[in-house]
Order: sequence, then structure tokens, then C-alpha cells
Amino acid sequence: MKLILSPWLKKCCPAFFQHAGSGTRPDPASPDQADGLDPRRAIHGPRHPDSEERPDARRRFLRDALALTGAVTLGGCDKLSETDWAPKVLGSATALSHAAQRALSRNAMAREYSEADISPVFRPNGSTDPQSSEYRALAANGFHDYRLNVGGLVAHPLSLSLEQLRALPNRTQITRHDCVEGWSVIGKWTGVQLSRVLEMAQPTKAARYAVFRCYDAMDDGSEYYESLGFDDAYHPQTLLAWKLNGKTLPIPNGAPLRLRVPRQLGYKMAKYLRRIDLVASFKDIGDGNGGYWEDQGYQWYAGI
Repeated sequence: MKLILSPWLKKCCPAFFQHAGSGTRPDPASPDQADGLDPRRAIHGPRHPDSEERPDARRRFLRDALALTGAVTLGGCDKLSETDWAPKVLGSATALSHAAQRALSRNAMAREYSEADISPVFRPNGSTDPQSSEYRALAANGFHDYRLNVGGLVAHPLSLSLEQLRALPNRTQITRHDCVEGWSVIGKWTGVQLSRVLEMAQPTKAARYAVFRCYDAMDDGSEYYESLGFDDAYHPQTLLAWKLNGKTLPIPNGAPLRLRVPRQLGYKMAKYLRRIDLVASFKDIGDGNGGYWEDQGYQWYAGI
């Protein structure tokens, strides 16, 4: 079937095949089935919760996959998205790509740049000034009363001030931020590795995901949230950052603390962090897809 379909699919949707190797479409049942290693220990790794694709998700999947390349070819791919078989075929192909990417690049590092490469302006995106009363009170006090709470499936719940976070061993890295909208910027980030905080909290054996809850509310009134599997949560370049380009993180860029995951697209890098919950599944959080934008149809795994 592959030999028959591929030439026609490539002609109809070349941008999809150009992007398919980046692995942005996990198998909803088990994105980590390739080797099943938990980055914390040699046991089975995190598994994506079972979920049924919503009726309108098939068209969004094809469009979103193409949108990640910045080229949506509506004519041919609209027709593809209306078929029963195309989303299944393409979903299987990208699930395989994700599994292969994990197997080959579990410990791979995102490229790091020099000071000369830093962009003159690090463009903010999405929410740039949360208006909740709790956040406004924290900002008015210079975030001196801020606490990052870490809970859920952990042996030791945490409540960490900025001072306590800054006192931990930190890391500075110059990495590129790639937005799903098609633009990129390079910035220098300083923060604590998420893995250090997780080691302090000691996730239980049942924990499979880190869920990041934020202070910014979306237009529909819902809370912005995101999640990571443990491969990226424990990766050495995944930071809880409080500095950008050597200065205190500005509010438009996520003050006082934001997530940096340079191996994934920008929408995975939650700003205005309020708390981190360790969970076995996120099927009961939001619409069950692992993040605010994922609940709108974006892909949970946004690896680049």
C-alpha cells in the first residue's frame, strides 16, 4: 500500500512528507513504545493516555502537520482529510517517526549558539501580561512572594521561592526558539534544570508526565497548561528559567519563571509557571490531550 500511495501523497502534500521525519505525531496510545526506557530508571517509560480522536480532529491533524512547515496546501489535503484512510495512514507514519526519533535521539542535545548569534529582540508571543489578581499582586511586589509548587505523584511536595530556585545549581545556554507560526529567535537562558527539581520532589513510580500550570488565562477563560514526558522533563537542556540574555526575565517573556524545552516547538514552553504536577495520565486534565493548544488540535509531541 505504501508503494501505491506515497507518490500520490507526495504530489498532493509535499510539505507533509518534508516534515514527517521530525516526528510531531505521537501514537495516542503509546508514543514511547519504541524502547520503553524511563529516563529516571530502567523501567517502562511514560505512555500517552488512550484517547479517541474527536470527529473534527482529522482535518485539523492534516492541517496542523502541514502548518508546522509553514505551508498548508489546502486544495489537495482538504480532499485527503475528508477520506477515512488518509488520517490513519499519515498518523501511523508520524507515530513511527516519533518512536524512531526517541530511539535515535533520547540524549541528543539541541544546538547551542554563541553570544554573537543572540537575536537583538527576543520576540514575545501568546500571553504577554496576565491579568489575574493573584499574578498582578505578585508582579506588583517584584515576585518576592512567588512560590513554585510541585505536587501530585511525588514523595516530597515542594513550595520553592525564587531565591530558593536561584540558589540551586543553574545552567546557562544559548538556544533557538522555533515557533509553530514559522519564526525563530535565539536567546541566552539561565535557570535550574527541571531534573534537579524533580529529583528533590522524587516522583513516584506511577508518575509518567510533568504537567505545568500557569497564571495566564486564555480568551475562553481556561487555564493555560502544558505537559512533558520524562524524556524531555529530565533532559539536561530543559530549564525552569528566570533570566533572558543576562537580565531578569521580563513579564512579556514569562516572568517570573518559564519552561524552556529547546528540543520542542515554542508552544510547549509554558510561561508564568504556577505549579508543576506529576501525574500518571492527563486524560482528565482539560480535554485530555496534554496541553491547552493540544486541546485545540495541536500535536502533543512537538519535537524538532
